[in-house]
Amino acid sequence: MLGKWSLLFSHMCSSSRSLLLLWTLVGLDVVEVSGSQPGIPLSVVKLWASAFGGEIKSISAKYSGSQLLQKDLWAITAPRPGTNSSSEPGSPVKGRINPKNAACLAAWEESGGIRGSPRKHGESFQTAYRKRLLGPNLGPPCTEKYKEPEKSVRVEEIDGVKLVKNLALKLEEVFWKKVEATRRLVEAAEEAHHQHEDNPDLQYEYFNAVLINEVDEEGNNVELGGEFLLEHNDHFNNLSVNLSLSVVQVPTNMYNKDPDIVNGVYWSEALNKVFVDNFERDPTLIWQYFGSAKGFFRQYPGVKWHPDEHGVIGFDCRNRKWYIQAATSPKDVVILIDVSGSMKGLRLTIARQTVSSILDTLGDDDFFNVIAYNQEIHYVEPCLNGTLVRADRTNKDHFREHLKKLFAKGIGLLGVALAEAFTILNEFNQTGRGSLCSQAIMLVTDGATEMYDDVFEKYNWPERKVRIFPYLIGRESAFADNLKWMACANKGYFSQISTLADVQENVMRYLHVMSRPKVIDHEHDTVWTEAYVDSALSQAHKLKDKSGPSLMTTVAMPVFSTKNETKNQGILLGVAGTDIPLQELMKLIPKHMLGIHGYAFAITNNGYILMHPDLRPLYQDGKKRRKPNYSSVDLSEVEWEDKDDILRNAMVKRRTGTFSMEVKKTVDGGRRVLKMHNDYFYTDIKGTPFSVGVALSRGHGKYFFRGNVSVEAGLRDLEQPDVALADEWTYCNTEEQHEHRHLTQIQAIKMFMTGRRTHLKCDRELIQEVLFDAVVTAPLDAYWTGLALNKSENSDKGVEIAFLGTRTGLSRTNLFVPADQLSNQDFLTAEEKEGVFNADHFPLWYKRAAEQVPGAFVYSIPFSTALENKSVVLASTAIQLLDDRKSPIVAAVGIQMKLEFFQRKFWTACRQCTALDGKCGISCDSADINCYLIDNNAFILVTEEPSQ
Repeated sequence: MLGKWSLLFSHMCSSSRSLLLLWTLVGLDVVEVSGSQPGIPLSVVKLWASAFGGEIKSISAKYSGSQLLQKDLWAITAPRPGTNSSSEPGSPVKGRINPKNAACLAAWEESGGIRGSPRKHGESFQTAYRKRLLGPNLGPPCTEKYKEPEKSVRVEEIDGVKLVKNLALKLEEVFWKKVEATRRLVEAAEEAHHQHEDNPDLQYEYFNAVLINEVDEEGNNVELGGEFLLEHNDHFNNLSVNLSLSVVQVPTNMYNKDPDIVNGVYWSEALNKVFVDNFERDPTLIWQYFGSAKGFFRQYPGVKWHPDEHGVIGFDCRNRKWYIQAATSPKDVVILIDVSGSMKGLRLTIARQTVSSILDTLGDDDFFNVIAYNQEIHYVEPCLNGTLVRADRTNKDHFREHLKKLFAKGIGLLGVALAEAFTILNEFNQTGRGSLCSQAIMLVTDGATEMYDDVFEKYNWPERKVRIFPYLIGRESAFADNLKWMACANKGYFSQISTLADVQENVMRYLHVMSRPKVIDHEHDTVWTEAYVDSALSQAHKLKDKSGPSLMTTVAMPVFSTKNETKNQGILLGVAGTDIPLQELMKLIPKHMLGIHGYAFAITNNGYILMHPDLRPLYQDGKKRRKPNYSSVDLSEVEWEDKDDILRNAMVKRRTGTFSMEVKKTVDGGRRVLKMHNDYFYTDIKGTPFSVGVALSRGHGKYFFRGNVSVEAGLRDLEQPDVALADEWTYCNTEEQHEHRHLTQIQAIKMFMTGRRTHLKCDRELIQEVLFDAVVTAPLDAYWTGLALNKSENSDKGVEIAFLGTRTGLSRTNLFVPADQLSNQDFLTAEEKEGVFNADHFPLWYKRAAEQVPGAFVYSIPFSTALENKSVVLASTAIQLLDDRKSPIVAAVGIQMKLEFFQRKFWTACRQCTALDGKCGISCDSADINCYLIDNNAFILVTEEPSQ
């Protein structure tokens, strides 16, 4: 962007007498002019900039109350001459006043805001202010009362290692609870199946997720439907659910009353009691479920599913990642696809779909390659000759594209292809880079003329480490016997696929064979998925969440048959699982300790991001479309400055340590860049494949301060009508108990701090800081009110809103115009995410202000307002604890003003000149002069051409 404006300036200078006023809004005290047209005095340009800069900064400081708040904060924290200035834990602010507050009082009175201070009849404004600041026990006059107590605040350097270890412990506790809930489901399912005897004639009416509450033309409930009570519940994605019962979903291509389905649904009904019990034990649980190897899916709480426009629900639990990972072990797979002349036409089409379906069953812990064969060997991807690649989304999609290029001709030499497959598996396994677990060859062909026992004897017998899974394509069975023999002789499974409709069901069968060793050994391995959005929610449930489908991870465990007569056969009954929204994990992050630019993140054992503020799973086109590889974004793709992958590799290896590097942080949707130096701290999360890290920016981001006020004063100011807390921050966990879910965070804080709800789980440390912020920023309320009531102020209503945000997510706002007259009514609302405190970031106006020199205002035009023709200008400045660049940033204040008001001030300033007679030879009104005002990222704030 900066380059563009440099080019624009060069073009204009060569073509006409034009002026580009480059005013860097880093600080309004210092105005720099980067260039001007010869013949236009530089002193004139400086005069314009100085006049406009001085006035707009004065307006910004006055209406935001920045000087009042900064002086008040320094007054509270400043040491008395001769006293010990070490940072020690302090006593409450209540009962203390510093002589420096006189400056604060004077500034307040000067502004006129003191006239709005609420006070008793006959009480002075100064007394009212002191009472507001100190609480009710004001006592003797200031000069007699003042005694220097210990400091009321202390500054600490953040211990990043301790911080990340504490966060890891909190995450472990959450994950452990979900694992225990899943384990109870597994035990209940295995016991219920053990007690059940299959009955092929069993008739059983169950609640089908698609058919519940459906009626026929006569108004009667349809079969497998029935009346199913549903009540709205905001805990479950704002859906209507039944908290007493589960529902059963059966894939569209399966028969709802198949005996296997009916028997499975019948014995799994016992899970309802466990679902409810789990939810009562842990009210933070969301979706719990059991996916059967027979194909049905039991989900709690009960909710109605909706088919797509074609009346189809394509969801099959058996091809979901959580099911596949739990059912099988990591594996190395070579897929052989026959492209001889007999495979022409429909057979090749079915073969391609079969290979694609096999790829669907492979996960991030698996490795694979695809080889086409006729009289020669053809690697589908020639660049990957003789090796295997990880089965991530990108690689699988790449191979699918290459499958389209296959065509059938010649004869098929299967023996050569099998030898190549065995060689790859053996050599890749020896490198130690594969799954180091199961191995398989998938053979997709229309027949085999011999058994190729010599090949198996050479490469696979007697250990039989590689399983063979032949898929016979077509209706003919002339060569089926040889393929069946291959499967049986190599511990595999034979399937015949006659039509495209048969593909998925037949492909899935190999998973149950691959799971046999795990089942026989009774290994209830706990598996975790990467971050994903499951279509069981986003498609079937028709989510109403405006922010789009939410990311989650799933913990899952396999369910085995424990019957004595089948125990050694290794029968997989299905998989039990529980979803964990990543939003719940983000609530555990101590955002107030991380600083303005600090953040926490987590990755999987494969280096994929589980949570990170720069993980953006949706396209930003307003349609909430998922990016194709959103679940396999590597850490190196967002922390890209780590060119040697030092941070990534250490976290993948589950180490505990530190790392630092220079970074360029993008903000404002990638439109602006902030340069900073980050320190990273990381460790593993026990009992999971995840590692967690914390990034802290150097400078003010490495320091934290603790304030201390009385609970009484803090709660009083916290309940003021202009105060709000960040919606996505957790001060008290109101989700853990059903009776707390109706409470706002402020209500929960009050009940917790007054002892009325002692069993509420709250962050006492964070709350103490919130109370401090509420007390220290309380004078702004009266100050802003005074400005609003003073009719001589803001007569043209150019300034519309004053706002404040603090390090604890507390915010205050004041309207200087009626709400319905605001130019941008979305500002400071959830509709404008960049402008509010979110789960993973501070507001944009806060972050940009923090990177400027102390006392400087930063200005911008929100892009969303410009597009919607409701343009405003935001001005904000940071409030520091101490007059030091390393001082913690404790708050940011600012104003929203009309763009037209801002521009008018600029054009007025540009009419001034240095001529003694007052007659200006040039101005921005001249037809041959173009004036521009740009911000510190080279975006235009003021121009004569609105289209720019």
